[in-house]
Amino acid sequence: MLKLATYSVGTVILGVSVAWVLTEPRHADLEDIAGLTPDLARGEFVYTAGGCASCHAGDDGNGEALTGGMAFESAFGTFYAPNISPDPDQGIGTWSALNLADAMLHGTSPEGEHLYPAFPYTSYAKMDPADVVSLHAYLMTLPASTVPSKAHDVGFPFNIRRSLGGWKLLFGTSAGDWIVNDPNMTEQDLQGRYLVEALAHCGECHTPRNALGGMDTAKWLGGAPNPSGNGTIPNITPGTLTWSEEDIAYYLESGFTPEYDSVGGHMAHVVDNFAALDASDRAAVASYLKRVAPVE
Repeated sequence: MLKLATYSVGTVILGVSVAWVLTEPRHADLEDIAGLTPDLARGEFVYTAGGCASCHAGDDGNGEALTGGMAFESAFGTFYAPNISPDPDQGIGTWSALNLADAMLHGTSPEGEHLYPAFPYTSYAKMDPADVVSLHAYLMTLPASTVPSKAHDVGFPFNIRRSLGGWKLLFGTSAGDWIVNDPNMTEQDLQGRYLVEALAHCGECHTPRNALGGMDTAKWLGGAPNPSGNGTIPNITPGTLTWSEEDIAYYLESGFTPEYDSVGGHMAHVVDNFAALDASDRAAVASYLKRVAPVE
């Protein structure tokens, strides 16, 4: 019995140790960004395409840029976008480019904690590290805000951050984990894929999720219930979206559908962002969406 008890305890200790190692927060490799020169114009592009101001502005996206405070309701609790302005006390003014790369590519805070995936790092993980460096430089040129970030309203057991390491093992992504891998994709398609799957993180809203909150990529962009419980987010695959590429590009520029409806809700901010990009970017998104597997 003593041997059995000793073996059992040893097995438990080994299992806990392995789990502890596997769920450890990951960090970006300094070599990945060392020597990269930030490009402020590219940083502004990433900032706009990524919708940074749309989620991190105060007053639910209509207030001061990067102040934070927008609420994201979910089955796991309510998450609040933090202040990401250059303020050194309330914002991210003390973050290095490596800190930002940790957050965007690995979902790890400067304190070494897992970030909640309400911050769409599962999409940003596909970003080019050079774009992260350029975004960091651009963010540091923007006005600082002294408004404190709100604490997330998340109860047990979801407030155990270490458990997010297991979630990342199941649903995390990394560079090159593209959903659409058609070998016949053009350069335009590839630009659209980068915008949709990485920068603009369209799948975070338009793809259904499983019980653990991971994206069901078998139904990529196939529509999903609104996490707030109000309505649904539409299917934008060719299975139901029959708009032409020109229609899609025009919608992203103007907010008007071919049926003469106008954009509403948070998508209005997305349209504002895409309207500020080049026409070639909107055309690239439209071209990519025609490559996506139809979801009926």
